Amino acid sequence: MLRNLFVVLMTPVVIFLELIRILFIMAIVIGILGYFVGEVYLEIGTDIDKYGWMTYISIPILIFVLYRNKLQFSGWYKGKGREKLPKLVSRILIF
Repeated sequence: MLRNLFVVLMTPVVIFLELIRILFIMAIVIGILGYFVGEVYLEIGTDIDKYGWMTYISIPILIFVLYRNKLQFSGWYKGKGREKLPKLVSRILIF
C-alpha cells in the first residue's frame, strides 16, 4: 500500500524532472549549435538574414531525433511509450 502511494506521488516529480532535463538539453544544444552554424554562415559569406531561419528549424528537429533515439533511455522517466523512432522517420527528419 505504501509503495503504491510512493509511486503515485513520485510520477509527477519524475515527469517534471524529465521536462526540465529536456529543456536544459534543448537550451544548451540550440545555443551552441546555433552560434557555430551562424559563425560558419558568416565565414562562408551566406546571408544569415535570408537563410538563418533554416538553422533554427533544423537544430530542434535534430535534437528531437537524438532524444527519441538515445537520450530518452537515460533519463528519469521509465514509463510507457519509450521507443525509438522508426529508421525511415529518423532518416527523413535528419535529411
